[in-house]
Amino acid sequence: MADKRDYYEVLGVDRGADDATIKSAYRKLAKKYHPDMNPGDTEAEKKFKEASEAYAVLSDAEKRRQYDQFGHAAFDGSAGAGGFDFSGMDMGDIFGDIFGDLFGGGRSSRRANNGPMRGANLRTSVRITFEEAVFGCEKEIELTLKDNCSTCHGTGAKPGTSPVTCEKCGGKGQVVFTQQSLFGMVRNVQTCPDCHGTGQIIKEKCTDCHGTGYIANRKKIQVSIPAGIDNGQSIRIRDKGEPGTNGGPRGDLMVEVVVSRHPIFQRQDANIFSTAPISFAVAALGGDVKISTVDGDVLYTVKPGTQTDTKVRLKGKGVPSLRNKDIRGDHYVTLVVQVPTKLNEEAKEALRKFDEANGNTLSQPHEGNEKSKRKGFKFK
Repeated sequence: MADKRDYYEVLGVDRGADDATIKSAYRKLAKKYHPDMNPGDTEAEKKFKEASEAYAVLSDAEKRRQYDQFGHAAFDGSAGAGGFDFSGMDMGDIFGDIFGDLFGGGRSSRRANNGPMRGANLRTSVRITFEEAVFGCEKEIELTLKDNCSTCHGTGAKPGTSPVTCEKCGGKGQVVFTQQSLFGMVRNVQTCPDCHGTGQIIKEKCTDCHGTGYIANRKKIQVSIPAGIDNGQSIRIRDKGEPGTNGGPRGDLMVEVVVSRHPIFQRQDANIFSTAPISFAVAALGGDVKISTVDGDVLYTVKPGTQTDTKVRLKGKGVPSLRNKDIRGDHYVTLVVQVPTKLNEEAKEALRKFDEANGNTLSQPHEGNEKSKRKGFKFK
């Protein structure tokens, strides 16, 4: 035993390493040196066997205790520990636990699936308006749902008959086979190919459901849309999904909400944003303007001298919180001063007089105007 390396050194872990650390270290070495990954490499095969031997000891609490006390001598019979014969070592647990994760053949992925299983969730969508998303609403959707067949009561068998136990797996839903490995015979488990894991065979199928045990029907379902829901969020309706198997519960129905765009409102979280036009006269002199909100039109008093792109806040006119509909965000409005494009002579004259009272800006030459005049442009 003097030629053997210390098992902790082989795995590259401390002597106080826990089981998870030892397992992780062995996984890395096993994947690196496995013969399937290194065909024809005798040195890699040697390191693989060395790491597997170390893991077989250190992953077993009793063998590890003996090794920590007596070292390699614990397994050659000279230390009075009873000895341990690696030539007949059963590596089934190691392959099921470790190599199943690495190469997809582990026992953990082959568990019996003939017990009660919950049905799959169904998904659909519903379109609502911007205002419906803000205040909530009721919608009716129509979709196809599976129900237990009323003829066979979900067994899938013809009335008067019953499913029989699968002969191949004996009703377990799994079959076991052995496979030769480097360390002897390895035990593997897979889903029964005859009954597909159910453990039962339907010899005479129900003519109504064709052996599935379910009948598909179009149904109408009421969906309560809560106030404040946003585009892309989903509503869960319990027990309206696919039926469960072997007595398992039904899945749920997930309804995704699609909110239509609004012509003037935009939403960000619980706040609403929009723009509102105001006339030049109102911007200059001040006055009341009508602003559209999700609650209807409101009057807002504009201060004299308001500039374009001025932002105002309408508190509590935004979107309600999903948790508490009494708590709402705000509505932010950007005021945009509208410059008239068509003026009659009376309006033009009034603006000229207004300009004269404010310093004759229309008559003052600007550098840009002088350059334009030299190029032949005329201004009225």
